[in-house]
Amino acid sequence: MKKIIGCTPRCLKEGSTLKQFVNDNYVESLLARDFNVIMLTLDNPALDEILDLCDGFLITGGSDIDPKWFNEENNGSEDIDPRLDMIDKQVVEYAIKSKKPMLGICRGIQSINVFMGGSLYQHIGLTHRGISYDHEVHTYKNRLLDFDNDIIVNSYHHQAIKELAPNTTLVAKHKDGTIEAFIHNTLPIIAVQWHPERLQETKPSQIIFDTFAKLVNKKC
Repeated sequence: MKKIIGCTPRCLKEGSTLKQFVNDNYVESLLARDFNVIMLTLDNPALDEILDLCDGFLITGGSDIDPKWFNEENNGSEDIDPRLDMIDKQVVEYAIKSKKPMLGICRGIQSINVFMGGSLYQHIGLTHRGISYDHEVHTYKNRLLDFDNDIIVNSYHHQAIKELAPNTTLVAKHKDGTIEAFIHNTLPIIAVQWHPERLQETKPSQIIFDTFAKLVNKKC
């Protein structure tokens, strides 16, 4: 049986209809590694029963997290959706408890960091928004991601990690000091601020998804 990856949903409102979705690029990146992919829908009465079926998790990009989760008042956070916060929190806590692999992308890195005890800058301005390529980050040697010393990625965020969660290792930073990636010290958790699923053919993106696949398949 093929391994199953559970992806967190994001929401879109069309008129009075609220839609839950996962962007195709995420799914394509996982299908390319021979996984089955399911969307973890909101408000399930027994989410752990669904999470038990999964072999790994992808926490996707999206809107901002309520700063109450890192003990701050709102000072620049946008489009907060409590249900998205709750499902991300449940998945992060389950992944830690079960020691199943987890990959966080964009909002995903922020959710993982916050729900493991870290904090965020609520607004860093527009310098990291709308960059489809040519966003250079410096990387640091670590136990999972064998990046080149400097890599080129994209950038689509206005919030960033302030304090890293405990038991994590810094993997990448932008030249302005913005934290761009980390891993857990012992658990199979990878988190990146950029969107590797939008640059699937590049070496850094392949490293991220291939390493996640190896973790799910217990090959590293």
